[in-house]
Amino acid sequence: MKKILVTFILISMLAPCSFAQKKDTKAVLNNIHQRKSVRTYSDKKVSDEVVTELLKAAMAAPTGMNVQPWYFVVLRDTSQYDRIFESNGNMRMFKESSVVIVLCADTTVTRSPRNNPNAPAVTTPNAIWRDDMGACTENLLLAAEAYGLGACWTACYPFPDRMNSIKKHLNLPANVVPYSVVPIGYPRLDEKPKDKWKPEKVHYGRW
Repeated sequence: MKKILVTFILISMLAPCSFAQKKDTKAVLNNIHQRKSVRTYSDKKVSDEVVTELLKAAMAAPTGMNVQPWYFVVLRDTSQYDRIFESNGNMRMFKESSVVIVLCADTTVTRSPRNNPNAPAVTTPNAIWRDDMGACTENLLLAAEAYGLGACWTACYPFPDRMNSIKKHLNLPANVVPYSVVPIGYPRLDEKPKDKWKPEKVHYGRW
């Protein structure tokens, strides 16, 4: 009888945890599936505190060998946008948003040789910075969705006209390139995500 009682108590204690885990999983997956590109925004401002949380989420992205090549330029002064984004076709979206975040990447990595950690640090090209920045940008978009914000990934790299204008007017170092530009704001319209699930694109075992 005592064993039965202990078992019942343990099950009772674990059941709420299991239920909470299922709720958390559902919330995470729902956030992923609800993410969409939002291109029209209301006049409501996104607070600095929320922007900081978005940047923390972006910096939590996976990164090869923990290089963390990302840097961010946060813009709110729309009077500067004609200059900074002079070759970009998304000007209306930028000016309508509450904040624009330019995600930049250091395309080099400086570290000591792995086989000799006491040797002087050497700067070499970082071959996988694009992969890191893609994950970083997606984290930012998912965090914006979680806050009920609208955001849109607009391309910068590898288009020279867009990149050169941003590099010049934001005074980026030579080894740093602008990768993506993300306007963020509260959605003006009730936009819906696209259903992109296509089972015919999945192969099991081989193509």
